Amino acid sequence: MHSFSRWIVGVFVSPAGIVVLGALDSTMFFSLPFGIDAAVVILAARLHALAWIVPLLATGGSLAGAALTYWMGVKIGEQGLDRYVSGGRLKRVRRTINEKGAVALAVLDLIPPPFPFTPFVLAAGALKVRGVTFFTTLAICRVFRFGLETVLALVYGRRIVSWLDSDVFHDIVAGFIALAIVLTIVSIVRLARTSRPAKRSAAA
Repeated sequence: MHSFSRWIVGVFVSPAGIVVLGALDSTMFFSLPFGIDAAVVILAARLHALAWIVPLLATGGSLAGAALTYWMGVKIGEQGLDRYVSGGRLKRVRRTINEKGAVALAVLDLIPPPFPFTPFVLAAGALKVRGVTFFTTLAICRVFRFGLETVLALVYGRRIVSWLDSDVFHDIVAGFIALAIVLTIVSIVRLARTSRPAKRSAAA
């Protein structure tokens, strides 16, 4: 199992891997709490002198995934949003948009995990939040968030790198892999179930 967890870390804790993980983390069908944040810290600790590039790569991938989620929101529209976002959360999103606008909605990204920010991106598309303002603010917030994590990685870099070879670390990785698989399956099943009424009504 440790060899598999080492392979997973090698794939995602890399410049290309962190872009992919950032994109997946911003979609509705993938779920891994703290995944992208942990990857940013580990990769920044490894690269050290080139650590400044990590927040940019993570932000780029994250914005790509968020753009896909936003586009999904545009497609389902406001009437279909209640199938994907709970009533209470949807009410908070509407109130935030009406009172404070797109900037305040994007700033919610700064709330640390496991805060479910992705449904808010979906809602932003469905409620026709101004895309330029929303994504500009989101980009700034994510650069700040990942940049702060990079600074922490540089401060504690030696300890982090040495910890990567420990059995405890790879046991934790294996546990998070199992959690990601379960949560992703649950998310896909939930999306499939919520999309059925729309298909049936369209057929009718």
